[in-house]
Amino acid sequence: MDEINALSWEPFIQQFGNVVEHGRIVAGAIWGLRPFADTKALHEAVCEFMDSLPPNGKESILRCYPDPAGRLAQANQLSSESAQEQSSAGLLNLSQEESNLIADMNTRYKEKFNFPFVICARENKKVVIIAELKSRIHNSKDAELEKGINEVKKIAWYRIVDATAMESKSAISKM
Repeated sequence: MDEINALSWEPFIQQFGNVVEHGRIVAGAIWGLRPFADTKALHEAVCEFMDSLPPNGKESILRCYPDPAGRLAQANQLSSESAQEQSSAGLLNLSQEESNLIADMNTRYKEKFNFPFVICARENKKVVIIAELKSRIHNSKDAELEKGINEVKKIAWYRIVDATAMESKSAISKM
């Protein structure tokens, strides 16, 4: 963590700017909270920032995420993190029937909630993701906003672990 805590603004933003999808503002908000004791403390800072947002700010965070197996995935335009996550869940290898079902459910979900369905793909496979999409569409907007932000927190944890591991490898290679 010493190397991470010593990062100046721009390198910190480059390293952690996609911990929350396209979330350079999140990384910028927590940069001033350094030093972090450990990876958990860094994650807690991200979570506390998101928890402090009003509902429309939380909705904005969710809108930064791509639809599962959506248009960006089909056009190969996902961030490297999202592409890896969706691939590991099997969302980039769908049958035509699965693809059509997810596309329909994504559309219905966004029409109802005005933000995309977000789930931590690293903790799920496509069968579970499809089932969750079918189930969660029946929730209230408040419940889905809370569930979506909690999923973003899970995603952020994995991305922070990846980003801090990269920093550790970089520090070791400089020795």
